[in-house]
Amino acid sequence: MDEQIVDLYLKDPPVRQEWERFLTSIGIHNFADKEVDQIDYTIGIYSGDDLVATGSVAGSVLKYIGVCNKGVTTGARFNAIVSELVNRQFANHVFHLMVFTKLKYSESFQHIGFSELARSNEAALLETGSPDVADFLSDIPRVADQANKKVAGIVMNANPFTLGHRFLVEQAARANDLVYVFVVNTDASLFTTDERTELVKANTQDLANVIVVNGGDYMVSYATFPAYFLASTDETVNYQTTLDARIFRNVIAPALSIKTRYVGSEPLSRTTGIYNQVLARELPPAVELKVIERNRVNSDDATIITATKVRQLIKTGELKQLPRLVPAATTQFIQDHLKTLQARIQKGMNIDGN
Repeated sequence: MDEQIVDLYLKDPPVRQEWERFLTSIGIHNFADKEVDQIDYTIGIYSGDDLVATGSVAGSVLKYIGVCNKGVTTGARFNAIVSELVNRQFANHVFHLMVFTKLKYSESFQHIGFSELARSNEAALLETGSPDVADFLSDIPRVADQANKKVAGIVMNANPFTLGHRFLVEQAARANDLVYVFVVNTDASLFTTDERTELVKANTQDLANVIVVNGGDYMVSYATFPAYFLASTDETVNYQTTLDARIFRNVIAPALSIKTRYVGSEPLSRTTGIYNQVLARELPPAVELKVIERNRVNSDDATIITATKVRQLIKTGELKQLPRLVPAATTQFIQDHLKTLQARIQKGMNIDGN
């Protein structure tokens, strides 16, 4: 029986129900609306009336790849689904692709040209195309004799950059010869990636040993850690953060001679709290994890400085408290772009997450 690839329109309830039933039958269960809503398109293969394979794309990430494991055509169906997705993405001028998949599919992806970046007991993260992780690393500035210097790394969303972020960077800069600050590269926050990156640079430009870098697809991105941006179970956060941590430990840190990673303590965010626990488990001994107690407004005010509080002030327009929470460059940016930021909130941008 001939099998053809067809488009699946998940906004059609019967189609989505059939798609979910099929994926559930092969052990894929996460169908939260926020996760599925990220999908750009989905394809499938039918054998008669039965869905036997499917795959989806969200941005540059392949998702929900699933193939019926019954019958001798499993490999051919897998190759057909992935090849179709890759070809469509290339036609759309997307030449670098990543896939977050169950561990059992990793070898199959490697057989068709994907390279594995990291794996855990449950899942694997792979990539294909260009620019890849080697290109990403080659573009990052270095200093002379870096391999023999004390080098540290910080990964931050900085949505926006606060005095708490500044305190964390200062602690690292005092204790190390060189500090890389990697800014999360995902436009799912109130402040865009470009805005956040420029604010980090503006607020740390006086620290001569700090280099600010876009984190690309490899640090707390939709590819490595989608649960950072989407409401997810503790189990999902745990296995996604494990992959993210292992990419940093095994790929990023060795290439840049990073021996220490700094994080702020996290008494408020459940997701970031789990992330810190996973980093403490996964990074040592190759990379030391240093947890810095979160900065507070002042000795008379025990309020922890958070970007969430700043975003709430933006929403209400009550900016008098800003200088207690953010550096001058951030204050100026918010004042200059208040209406734009409030319009984003009014359009539904979530300001309560990370």
